[in-house]
Amino acid sequence: MHQTVCQPIGATPSQAQAIAHEIKGFSMRQLPTGTVTLLFTDIEGSTQLLQRLGERYVSVLAECRHLLRAAFQRWNGHEIDTQGDAFFVAFARATDAVSAAVDAQRALAAHSWPEGGAVRVRMGLHTGEPALAAEGYVGMDVHHAARIMGAGHGGQVLVSETTRNLVEQHLPDGVSLRDMGEQRLKDVPRPDHLFQLVIAGLPADFPPLTSLDAHPGNLPVQPTPFIGRQREIAAIEQLVRCEDVRLVTLTGPGGMGKTRLALQVAASLHDLFADGIYFVDLAPVSDPAVILTAIA
Repeated sequence: MHQTVCQPIGATPSQAQAIAHEIKGFSMRQLPTGTVTLLFTDIEGSTQLLQRLGERYVSVLAECRHLLRAAFQRWNGHEIDTQGDAFFVAFARATDAVSAAVDAQRALAAHSWPEGGAVRVRMGLHTGEPALAAEGYVGMDVHHAARIMGAGHGGQVLVSETTRNLVEQHLPDGVSLRDMGEQRLKDVPRPDHLFQLVIAGLPADFPPLTSLDAHPGNLPVQPTPFIGRQREIAAIEQLVRCEDVRLVTLTGPGGMGKTRLALQVAASLHDLFADGIYFVDLAPVSDPAVILTAIA
């Protein structure tokens, strides 16, 4: 479901805004409630694709959106949000969500893209009972679905165990499930058992999932999602990425969230360091002489 709202003739900007809010509110009331399957997508390597295509990227992105929307609408998908090259779509039935993802991947693979402009879209699905607020769905199920998508690669469709349980006996023709094992996902409290949709005629072998288990490390799984502090995260990430910066120290009063912030940045950058990222708890260490021993 995709809508464009134009300002009515003779309406003031405030009146037009009020009308838009009413239309959005009506749209939200039509969304499925209860058990809902959430689908997230985005284009792998979109920045590199933009650099290669230049001005042609606009038309390629439009073609990609058209193919995805057609598949989602064919299977009764509700478009919740679209930002840049990413989609967030909801389905009342898990089987419809899987069929939409399969049709979308087949359409993308069959499309004639310009040279050097093939679009590879990764997709993640999770079934839960998200809360429906004025701005759309909210809650851990939304974060969960987004993190599943983020663990995949272009052309890959990943589903949670909950979704697998609902669809495994009702898969589309030419589609099977591959067990990807338990994976630790950023901001998801417990390891998640993921499965990949294997679609006949399309690539089925991909690099290891980009979960927290993709590289060595011991980062603790956090019990709650991290919210806000995006400016601090960006600043710390920039410092950590600098080749001439060897140490970044976060200072402040106890209990303000320095450790949680550091762990969030570490989780965000886990795929940047092939040898892994490790957390060393120095809280119980009182003698500076044993710090190196604790780290080792």
